[in-house]
Amino acid sequence: MAMKKLLLASLLFSSSVVAADFEISDIRFEGLQRVSVGAALLAIPVRVGDKIDDNQISGVIKSLFASGNFEDVRVFRDGNDLLIKVIERPTIASISFSGNKAIKDEQLKGNLTSSGLSVGEGLDRSRLSVIEQGLEDFYYSVGKYNARVSTVITPLPRNRADVKFVFTEGVSAKIQQINFIGNEKFSDDELKSTFKLRSDVPWWNFIANEKYQKQALAGDLENLRTFYLSRGYPKFQVKSTQVSISPDRKGVYITLNIDEGDVYKVKRVRFIGKKDTEKFHELLDIQSGDVFNGSKITALEEAIKRQLGESGFAYPQVTTIPEFDDKSKTVSLSVKVDPGKRVYVRNIRFSGNQITKDEVLRREMRQMESSWLNAKSVEEGKQRLNRLGFFETVNAQTVRVPGTEDQVDVLYSVKEASVGSFSGGIGYGTSQGVSFQLGVTQNNFAGTGNQVGIRTMFTDAEKSVNLDYRDPYWTLDGVSLGGNVFYNEFTSKKANIAEYTNTSYGTEVSWGFPFDEINYFDFSLGYQHSTIGNLSKYFQLNEFLKVQDENYTKAKGLDVDDFDWSVSWSRNALNRGFFPTEGSYQRASFRMTVPGSDVQFYKLQYNVRNYLPLSEDHGFTLLTRGRLNYGNGYGEKNGQDYLLPFYENYTAGGFSTLRGFRSNTAGPRAVYQKGSNEVAESIGGNALAAASAELIFPMPFLSDNARRQVRTSVFVDAASVWDTEFDFEAAKKFSGNPNLLDYSDPANYRASYGVSLTWQTFVPLVFSISKPIRKFDEDEEEFFNFTLGRSF
Repeated sequence: MAMKKLLLASLLFSSSVVAADFEISDIRFEGLQRVSVGAALLAIPVRVGDKIDDNQISGVIKSLFASGNFEDVRVFRDGNDLLIKVIERPTIASISFSGNKAIKDEQLKGNLTSSGLSVGEGLDRSRLSVIEQGLEDFYYSVGKYNARVSTVITPLPRNRADVKFVFTEGVSAKIQQINFIGNEKFSDDELKSTFKLRSDVPWWNFIANEKYQKQALAGDLENLRTFYLSRGYPKFQVKSTQVSISPDRKGVYITLNIDEGDVYKVKRVRFIGKKDTEKFHELLDIQSGDVFNGSKITALEEAIKRQLGESGFAYPQVTTIPEFDDKSKTVSLSVKVDPGKRVYVRNIRFSGNQITKDEVLRREMRQMESSWLNAKSVEEGKQRLNRLGFFETVNAQTVRVPGTEDQVDVLYSVKEASVGSFSGGIGYGTSQGVSFQLGVTQNNFAGTGNQVGIRTMFTDAEKSVNLDYRDPYWTLDGVSLGGNVFYNEFTSKKANIAEYTNTSYGTEVSWGFPFDEINYFDFSLGYQHSTIGNLSKYFQLNEFLKVQDENYTKAKGLDVDDFDWSVSWSRNALNRGFFPTEGSYQRASFRMTVPGSDVQFYKLQYNVRNYLPLSEDHGFTLLTRGRLNYGNGYGEKNGQDYLLPFYENYTAGGFSTLRGFRSNTAGPRAVYQKGSNEVAESIGGNALAAASAELIFPMPFLSDNARRQVRTSVFVDAASVWDTEFDFEAAKKFSGNPNLLDYSDPANYRASYGVSLTWQTFVPLVFSISKPIRKFDEDEEEFFNFTLGRSF
């Protein structure tokens, strides 16, 4: 509108004011506020002393508008002076937003700046209209067809203005129907199964979406194309896509017109290119006579790129050229391989490690500087950094060195996570009440990668101090050295276990040996002194004490010294140490006291965790856990077999094994002699089996950054603890209880279900609410658990 006024002003000027050309004696401006006279003069194409005509006046007007500083320009002749009257555009004092939920303020500010709209700049009203329309187009692309964007401009003193964008987003249009036209080989339901967009989303389908989004539809069309290509239809195409909107703009109808084409078989496959292609034949999963499969061709191309990438070819080009024979319905495939130039790595650089030292990251590298680039080694370095558990995210990229064709730099960018300098726990149970524990640890001490722990625990049941240290790179080959010294006072009854007290101290030294990238072995030697008193006599304890006559007195209790050795194997194939979403972790260990120790026993333990992603972005992940433990005595004394000491028994219940049950209470209990008034407390057993299935899902309404700190899940836990040495018949006779539970039966398992939330802050927080599914009369429940510290 302003431009039309200016053109009209120019026409009036030339027809009514200027009768003939004249020489400019002076140029004067009226209306300038923010723009200086000098800047305005520089913007126009005429100067004092020039002769001016109608065409040049038109040029003056256009030049001033082109500067972007003015809303209105008028030119007059005042004698031989050129008088230019202007209205400046107001300066933007502030930009604010209201009602926007789908687009964050930061994204809007960035887009507005790139569009030339920012605080301190002149306000271009025509540009505002374009931005409003662009924002509404975005909302339409995500299915919000009722969305409206308007701009409120508030004038301020000194020719300034506040700009406020007001968003009315409305609701997302839901897909009412998806129709296919032209499909003969596959049904509508088969084709719809490839779509994430659905018109009928059942409650249990967490991945599908019934809200229309243009970008999601494009992804589904690509999935549909892949579906046909992988089933022998290389000429499949989507001829047209129609998206219709309901009159109330809340529903969407999608109609796809497709051409399936015919099934083709592979006639031959050949490789062409400068590089020797014979070695690529071993990668072939396609033979002459096979039905055409686009997925296998894509996999072949990627395998060739990986193989070349391991030999220093960072940017290979692999293209498959099909030649169709429509008469025989066959296709000949020519795989063109251009490896490009071979490159070597100049430097490996790290960024984002504010605490962790470069040397800690560099020692995890498998790619060497000044050697040929190996894409596999670069990826292994990324995986090893992820598994350290020090970082939330790790990214790796290769960047060409400017001015060269055969050099690259490898850049690793990390975001450091809290590695736990404080840990503790608070729990509440139906019979337990409140408990509290405290600890101080640092898994990346002073950025060195070394683990240092000074853990103290003060609860009703336990008071302990534990000093530990571990250097994961004691040698350059990755041999680790660790050790700990501890002191512990334990009162079992306050931990829901049959009464005894145990005061112990000891030390341990360990060495770790890497076998390969994911397998690790540990060996340790240890010593422990234990003084155990306040023993309450019960059936299982009597059996253990039969071989401890030299170490046990009623007055002092049990006093034992044990020397032990242990060996363990671990396999870490997780994709990262911080909130894994894919891969597995396994650990098996064997511990044994040496012959001649006061108590001769051994323990076997196996733990496994497996993460299976259920969605492409790993937002939905299935976590399964398993645990098998067994221990027993070995050898004999005075004709009696050694048994696993009762203070080494396994128990279940609580956060780490069986949520929904009070800590240590799910399992075998003490069997007291007939007529005793003692309450049967938990004592555990020498065998344990536990399993858990957990569906991890993204927390709604959180940003991507926040979701990296929070993990939510629903779970089912199950566990069984039993005693393989328990003599059921003798125990029934001892107790006089014909209804005694057989504690040697592993079928006496417990189970629970619930929800869990883990929040990884400086102090990791874990909440769980759970309920038993299967329990026994003597079991004790724990509905809510709140833990500070690392999750298990």
